[in-house]
Amino acid sequence: ITCFGGYTGQDCAKAVGTKQKINAKLHDGVCQHCKGILEWRVKFSKYKLLSKPKKCVKCLQKTVKDPYHVICRPCAGKLEVCAKCGKEEEIVIPIDKGQDRTESVTTKSGQESSGLEDELDFDTNFSSIDGGEDSDVLEEQFKSMNFERTEI
Repeated sequence: ITCFGGYTGQDCAKAVGTKQKINAKLHDGVCQHCKGILEWRVKFSKYKLLSKPKKCVKCLQKTVKDPYHVICRPCAGKLEVCAKCGKEEEIVIPIDKGQDRTESVTTKSGQESSGLEDELDFDTNFSSIDGGEDSDVLEEQFKSMNFERTEI
């Protein structure tokens, strides 16, 4: 990993981590025009993450966590407007689909779990074939864990 602009050591790792977060960001809840603007900012390294939440212009709460947005996710989804410009344009990627980045799967007990959990669960089941009772205990502990998704 090569860092430019005087970054060294931990600063370099921090800069690279931030760049990876920005490149992985899904621009949902915005119109086609605003999506193009955000993609341009990412492409030419002009996109900067927020350090703290901004105030939503609809509900006046500090709930806007996406850079360059003026309306929070709940308000934009409820009013069906672009979260960046506030116009009633066609939303390219709806907000509710953007929050579920992995496809949700409903289990037999009626609980929702993400595709990633099922993939990890498969690996645990696979490893339990070789082990014995210890792996069964670990598998039960793993299933009882609650995983929370964090915003990037």
